[in-house]
Amino acid sequence: MNLNCYPLYPRRYVNSVIEHIYSELKVGDTGYVEKTITETDVYIYAGITGDFSWLHVNEMRAQCGHFKTRVVHGMLLAGLISNVVGNQMPGAGTIYEDQSLSFLKPCFINDTIRAQTEVIELMPRGRVRLRTTCVNQYNELLMDGEAIVIPPRQHVVDKPCWQENGK
Repeated sequence: MNLNCYPLYPRRYVNSVIEHIYSELKVGDTGYVEKTITETDVYIYAGITGDFSWLHVNEMRAQCGHFKTRVVHGMLLAGLISNVVGNQMPGAGTIYEDQSLSFLKPCFINDTIRAQTEVIELMPRGRVRLRTTCVNQYNELLMDGEAIVIPPRQHVVDKPCWQENGK
């Protein structure tokens, strides 16, 4: 008996997760997420990573620092890019192979960030080069980079999760 985990969802869409396979991608394809970064986000990220630098969590000390207020962890923004890669473009089943990042401007608490990927090259052996960016609500480029990822070669989301007796 075949059991399909997601019988009610159309191909490629499961809980808002998109699955693009290598052969479906084109140069210029994009995906993005938008999120307002809250103080809670910063504290949760600090708790997960252990990075409790005053730069991120101590407003009094941060006022004496370079930016005169707390800033969001740069790698939290990188995590938003990972969200896009894994859920939008290319999407579910994509494997990260490489990522370069340049942090150009700070992100502040309560900034609204648009994290985006854009296909810039279809490479040999099923690899894809992406431009990865984060901009704030003023369209200022905060983070710029490139990633090499390996999207799935065939659809998996719409396949049965398991089959009994190998059938």
